Amino acid sequence: MTAAPTLRSALALAEAGLIAPERLPALEQVAARYAVAITPAMAELIDPADPADPIARQFLPHEAELVESAGEVADPIGDLTHSPVEGIVHRYPDRVLLKPTHTCAVYCRFCFRREMVGPEGLANLAPAQLDAAFAYVAGHPEIWEVIVTGGDPLVLSPRRLRDLGRRLAAIDHVKVVRFHSRAPAVDPEAITDELVAALKVPGKAVYVALHANHVRELTPAARAACARIIDAGLPMLSQTVLLRGVNDDPETLGALMRAFVETRIRPYYLHHGDHAPGTAHLRTTVEEGRALMRAIRGRFSGLCQPTYVLDIPDGHGKVPIGPDYLAVDGEVEDPNGGTHPYPPIADTAR
Repeated sequence: MTAAPTLRSALALAEAGLIAPERLPALEQVAARYAVAITPAMAELIDPADPADPIARQFLPHEAELVESAGEVADPIGDLTHSPVEGIVHRYPDRVLLKPTHTCAVYCRFCFRREMVGPEGLANLAPAQLDAAFAYVAGHPEIWEVIVTGGDPLVLSPRRLRDLGRRLAAIDHVKVVRFHSRAPAVDPEAITDELVAALKVPGKAVYVALHANHVRELTPAARAACARIIDAGLPMLSQTVLLRGVNDDPETLGALMRAFVETRIRPYYLHHGDHAPGTAHLRTTVEEGRALMRAIRGRFSGLCQPTYVLDIPDGHGKVPIGPDYLAVDGEVEDPNGGTHPYPPIADTAR
């Protein structure tokens, strides 16, 4: 039986019944500007009869993407500002991003690198560029961690992943390697035993960070793919983007975090939406995000609490922006909204 293809055009989405035919001309304009790719695993999850389907909001192109809002820029977190050589982003002293590919299994409608990824985006690193990237890492002994991202590095073949690992293993001062990917959820069949073995880097601590935004993405097949990674000795972390109409209520976000924990994935970051072009319809406000984090505190296990973070525009770094519980007037707020003196009254006489 032939596997279903990845849907890569507005026409393919219409033929699959995922978008209405009358929307095709407008969505072809969107697809001409921003890459489209929806794997069979994600296409099967979309309910075309539900205009608010949270999977569709992440992957189906929308006319609103052609509307740019104030403050939206092509490189909202300043990757290019901190790129000393092609394929490397060195924003923080002890770690770098290594971007060997700008190809993804799926293309998210909110991607902060949407101007860089896809067939019309930046090219994959050529051999000479990859050599220069590794030379940069080897020449900077302060680099403790290399985060392999893109694009999605797990679209690379096991042979290429093994080569990346071999070269990283040879750099003594690099102690930690982290792979960032959507593949275990959006293309779980790609997570073969051979690919998992290729992620291991001799002598280094290796982590895999999974990007998922809704509990429905963690299908039985996705959970099995994650189990193959974790059972091979590679711990997993989660990354989630706060998205309007996808996960911006306590029940939905809490269910996702519980699903991560049940899958043995540690909730790590909840990212505030970046100001990428044409993404305003998917962004929440910071105030809404802080209220959401306050709502899940206490209602869901401490294992289910990601750190809510904002990438400051223009490359100034990532900072936590979660709610505050300690007031300046000597009171602390509990998860139910009650306030209490701190230090306790009895302690003030000491």
